[in-house]
Amino acid sequence: MEIKRLFDFPHYQLEKYNLEKALVTKYNGQWKAISSQEYVDQANRISRGLLQLGLQPNDKVAVISSTNRTEWNIMDIGIMQLGAQNVPVYPTISEEEYEYVLNHSEAIYCFVSDEEVLQKVLQIKDKVPSLKEIYSFDKINNCKHWDEVLSMGSDVADQEEVELRKDAIKEDDVATLIYTSGTTGKPKGVLLSHKNLVSNAINSETRFPIRKGKDKALSFLPLCHVYERMLIYLYQYTGVTIYYAESIDTISENLKEVQPHVMTAAPRLLEKVYDKIIAKGAELSGIKKKLFYWAVDLGHEFEPYGNNGWWYEQKLAIARKLIFSKWQEALGGNLNVIASGSAALQPRLSRIYNAAGIGVMEGYGLSETSPVIAVNDMRNHNFKIGTVGKPIPETDVKIAEDGEILVKGPQVMIGYYKDKEKTDEVIEEGYFHTGDIGELDAEGFLKITDRKKEMFKTSGGKYVAPQIIENAMKQSRFIDQIMVVGEGEKMPTAIIQPNFEFVQQWADRKGIQLDDSLEAIAQNPEVIKRIQQEVDVYNEKFGKWERVKKFELTPEVWSIDEGHLTPTMKLKRRAVKERYMDLYNKLYEHGDQKK
Repeated sequence: MEIKRLFDFPHYQLEKYNLEKALVTKYNGQWKAISSQEYVDQANRISRGLLQLGLQPNDKVAVISSTNRTEWNIMDIGIMQLGAQNVPVYPTISEEEYEYVLNHSEAIYCFVSDEEVLQKVLQIKDKVPSLKEIYSFDKINNCKHWDEVLSMGSDVADQEEVELRKDAIKEDDVATLIYTSGTTGKPKGVLLSHKNLVSNAINSETRFPIRKGKDKALSFLPLCHVYERMLIYLYQYTGVTIYYAESIDTISENLKEVQPHVMTAAPRLLEKVYDKIIAKGAELSGIKKKLFYWAVDLGHEFEPYGNNGWWYEQKLAIARKLIFSKWQEALGGNLNVIASGSAALQPRLSRIYNAAGIGVMEGYGLSETSPVIAVNDMRNHNFKIGTVGKPIPETDVKIAEDGEILVKGPQVMIGYYKDKEKTDEVIEEGYFHTGDIGELDAEGFLKITDRKKEMFKTSGGKYVAPQIIENAMKQSRFIDQIMVVGEGEKMPTAIIQPNFEFVQQWADRKGIQLDDSLEAIAQNPEVIKRIQQEVDVYNEKFGKWERVKKFELTPEVWSIDEGHLTPTMKLKRRAVKERYMDLYNKLYEHGDQKK
């Protein structure tokens, strides 16, 4: 069968692979799988149940889940089969943002995963006049359970109406409305068609080393994020069994249980895994410790396709056997590829993971491009460290005169919901203006250098690209998060969140007494002096006008919940600056002046 609409994917999987385990979720400590047949049957039941609830084409249904789970996918397909739209919402956003998204989308029904999400929705329900009812996946007192909708769909006679609705849906029709986790301002509603996402899944598949009908995937990034969601369709298309990780806290345990062949990750997770491995290595002693750091140093020199020469490859084979095999075991033992997206990946992490035989492949895209534009692929010499790979099939990438990356292809969104003005700003002559600065090399590899909107000019008229400086400095084990500032100021400076855990370990080794409070650590002269040394080292890589001349340490850990980061772990620059305005003013000696 030909896949034209997103709900064709599970039907295609049933016809071609008929998996015994299509979607697998852990409930009360037990993994529970549904087959391809059960997936299709339950999606049809949800469609029939939603018909009973009076759902019409182009109605909006919000789905808000704290974790990835089977129910999310069943709802997704069930909603779209009726020509309605799934509006996935990040569970971690504020109540005000819940209110904005539900009102802007005019959501009629809302499906939530658990008590915590339910309470957030209940707080603003009275301010959302369109919202008729809330259902939950977990059994919660005083909330209707999603089983009720499944039960409403038990009459198979209604399937005829479902099929009529499906037949009426074309590939250019709207499939979903996704609100961007914007780093500034209110989230924008991105309208994506069936064709946008179908083409992206099918074209991205050409870059994925997957054994069709055999491999297992561990799904970890939020399903409300378009990247993970598109990959879920790709997995269905290739007959991959999907296991849903329970949470970030259980990811190590889940990797060992599932032993996946493929997964996606944000660079932040890869950084944390790497830091934990290095911390364990630091606890070794004698020859074991020497061997460990020899392997790590070797890994940092890695180039693909044997470009380091024969002698390096011999040493790498030994390092893989003695050291890196244990890294692979910690990730389940079977992991062939990790598709890294949502933020820039430090080249050193790309080198070390690939040296270890764990194929971390960086890609690039945006919600507005469904999302993949380009991605590395270890096969056929399509992998180059420090780039996001070559554009996927059917994708035309060109660089504007000012360096902005422009994209044309079947994955470019229909537009922003209820905002023609903003749509016209970013789409010209079919090309989407990404807002990212980059370059295409002679071999066709795309390199991202910065966000156009994040670049700033100092009072001396020099342009500074903060993301490049931040990515370099985050390689320091002392620096967990960093935001380079300096718009209109005489020099760049930085607000830094130290890696408090590592700083404490360092202080213990050096016999330095540190107070337990984060505030005291951030103000400790020894800590400041040591981080200054790190900043000095990385500053050497940059021109004099780009170097971080001063910094201040924050007395707290930056997080999604506290509003420092978006749900995809990007810096909320405006929010961070406002939160630490006292530190900003101190950096530039503004006193009480607000800048």
